[in-house]
Amino acid sequence: MKKKLLSAVMLCTLGLVGCGDDKDPVVEKPKLNSAANILAFLDGKSMVMTGDNIPSHPNGYSEDIDFAASSQCYQKVTMSVAAGNFKVDSIPGTITDGVCNHEQAKNPLTFTSTTVLIENATEDGSCFDVTFTFPGGLVQEGRGGFSADQKKLSLEIFFKNQATGMRCASGAVGAANTVKMADKPFTGNAVQVYAIQ
Repeated sequence: MKKKLLSAVMLCTLGLVGCGDDKDPVVEKPKLNSAANILAFLDGKSMVMTGDNIPSHPNGYSEDIDFAASSQCYQKVTMSVAAGNFKVDSIPGTITDGVCNHEQAKNPLTFTSTTVLIENATEDGSCFDVTFTFPGGLVQEGRGGFSADQKKLSLEIFFKNQATGMRCASGAVGAANTVKMADKPFTGNAVQVYAIQ
């Protein structure tokens, strides 16, 4: 009886050793608590904004208002990161009768940043201040943040000197009642959401 019990215990023990643990090993997420870590995480990746991830007021301006070359109606925006700079490929939509038609695409536009300044990142990367500078003096400034699973990047950015209260010190990305434009409360949605690929 003792031999049979010992054999059963040995078989179970060997079975456990042989099978191992079926659970996947825990992979530690990259720390996104500094400019260097954020840029290293994004380097070589593409980020895409389409559909419902396009806000009603990109850069603080309604997508339904025709500002000619500065209109904010988009079908798709793709950002790719290399060597600390962001290449932005945007496909504008078409504004017809005061409504942004996302499906009717216009000629693509491409811009590559000359500098990107990231500051004041939170420990989990859920908020950081960001300033993008592009050729020709175009500057976008505001705040950004990663989703908890690090699969999305949200950017709440505005053209330089057009808004206040859009930094992390004033609140999280998309926080209500923090942003002002022309000294008036900003009531639109300027949060651009990018799926990280």
